[in-house]
Amino acid sequence: SGNYYNQGEIRKKELEQSCSVLGIPASDVTVIDHRDLPDDPAVEWDTQLLATLILKHIEAKNISLVVTFDAGGVSGHANHISLYTAVRYNLCKVLWVPPWAAAGGCRVLVLESVNLCRKYISFLDVLISCLLPRDALFILTEEETEQAKRAMWCHRSQLLWFRHLYLLLSRYLVVNSLRLL
Repeated sequence: SGNYYNQGEIRKKELEQSCSVLGIPASDVTVIDHRDLPDDPAVEWDTQLLATLILKHIEAKNISLVVTFDAGGVSGHANHISLYTAVRYNLCKVLWVPPWAAAGGCRVLVLESVNLCRKYISFLDVLISCLLPRDALFILTEEETEQAKRAMWCHRSQLLWFRHLYLLLSRYLVVNSLRLL
């Protein structure tokens, strides 16, 4: 629930506001508040517990595509890395659909973590991203970038000084490269 600074309730509301800006209704937002999954950048979550919760959600909502962090968690945040590990665990156990299979199952895309230099060169990373191998590349329009920034502004409790730099310079607000897991 994002309760690292005892702001779980505030951050839940901010998440719903942010999703609303992106056109995602509150009814499609699920917040898991589990005592064994603390919001802490240094805590690695239990893979099997998290994998079970994720799988239940995928099955309950009949989800066919999951987009998650890669093994670097984009920012090195242990909770983000744990999400990747749990999704990968599920994929290896139950979710994998061979490319030749008929429709059904769940595919997984992971967001590429890039080095610090690339992370903060904004739209200039589009050129680099176009030249490197990936399975999917999303380049946001100017309108979509502004929408993403408005969504980020909804997370006021998390807008520390370095996140202001992120809003100004991050390539993730302009370009996102992903690979199939």
